[in-house]
Amino acid sequence: MKLTVQLNLLPTPEQADARKRSLETANAACDYISRIAFSTRTFRQFARHTLVYRDVRATFGRTAQLAVRWIANVADAYKLDRKVQRSFRPYGAVADDDRILSFAMPDSLVSIWTLDGRQAIPFVCGERQRALLAARQGERDLISHRGNWHLLVTCDVKEAEPQDVDGVLGIDVGVATIAADSDGVTSSGTAINTVRYRHRRLRSTLQQIGTLGRRRRLRTLAGQERRFARHVNHCISKWIVAKAECTKRAIALENLTHMRTRMKARRSQRAPLHSWSFAQLKAFIVYKAALKGIPVHFVDPRNTSRTCPACGHCAKENRRTQASFVCTSCGFAGPADVIAAGNIARRAAVNRPYCSETDASVAPEQSRRL
Repeated sequence: MKLTVQLNLLPTPEQADARKRSLETANAACDYISRIAFSTRTFRQFARHTLVYRDVRATFGRTAQLAVRWIANVADAYKLDRKVQRSFRPYGAVADDDRILSFAMPDSLVSIWTLDGRQAIPFVCGERQRALLAARQGERDLISHRGNWHLLVTCDVKEAEPQDVDGVLGIDVGVATIAADSDGVTSSGTAINTVRYRHRRLRSTLQQIGTLGRRRRLRTLAGQERRFARHVNHCISKWIVAKAECTKRAIALENLTHMRTRMKARRSQRAPLHSWSFAQLKAFIVYKAALKGIPVHFVDPRNTSRTCPACGHCAKENRRTQASFVCTSCGFAGPADVIAAGNIARRAAVNRPYCSETDASVAPEQSRRL
C-alpha cells in the first residue's frame, strides 16, 4: 500500500533562495520540453528523450540526470490527455529521485541539488512519519507553499494480515450526519456544516469588496475549511476502524462512486452536496483498515434508508423526514441513518441480488455467503 509522508524542511534563507531559483530553472526546462513535444506531437517518453535530450542539456547546462527527470515530468503531465499543451508554474512541484535528493536519517537531513551545488537541508517530522520513511520508495516531490518548503515522500507500507472477523459494522455516510454505524452511534455534521457555511458566506462577502485588504484576508482563509474537514474525517475514520478492530468486525460502506452525477439537487442544496467530502472519508477508512487487517466491503446504496429491517417493506414514504424512519407497513420506527447503517451491514453479510420495487414481491429469496 502506498502512503505519502509530508516532511517540513527548514532551509536557511540562502538555501531557500537557491532552491527557489532551482525550481524556476526546472519548470522553465519542463515548459521548453512541453512546447517541443506538443508541436511535434511526440508524447512517448523514449521518443521525446531522443528528440530533446541534447537540446535541453545545451540550453540549460545541467547534468544528465536532471535532464532525464525533466523529460519524465513532462511525460507524466501528458498522461491525462494530449489535447492541450501543458504549462508549468515557476514554483510548481518537481519530482526528484535518489540521485538528485537523498536522505541522511540519523542527522534528519536531506541532500538536494540546487543551482549552487548540493546542499544539506534539515527536516522535521513526527515519530510515525519517521518510521514510515524506512519504507520510502520512488520519487519525491518538493513543494514551496506560502514561503514554506515541504517534501512529499511515497512509502510502500506492508498491509497487515487479514483478521478473522465475526460480523459486519455498517456505516452510513451523509451530509447532516457525517457517519452513523449499525450500533446506533452517530457523528453529527453540524459543526463542519457550520464552518463550511461561514466560510462560504465570508468568501462571498469579501469577493464583492474591491480593496487590497480583502485579498490578504482571502489568502489567510484559503485552505482553512479544507484542513478542518480533513481533520474531522481523520478523527471519524480512526473511530470507525478502532471500533471494528475491538469488536472483530468487518466494515461495510456504500459504493457512492459517481454519486453526484447520478442525482439532481435543488439550487440551495448544491453547495452542501458538492462540498461533502465522502470520497476522502472513504479513502481514510480504507487505508486505516488495511493497516489493521480489517476487511472493507462496498454495497449497493439503493434504498438502504427506505427499507424496513423488520418486515423488508421498501417505500419512499417510509422516510418521512431526513432524520426519521417509520415503516408504513409494520410501524417500525427509528433514526433513518442508523437503520440505513444496519441495512448496509446486512447487505455486506448476505449478498442478496438487488430487485426493483415492482419485482420485489415476485423475486425469489436467494442469498450467498461471502
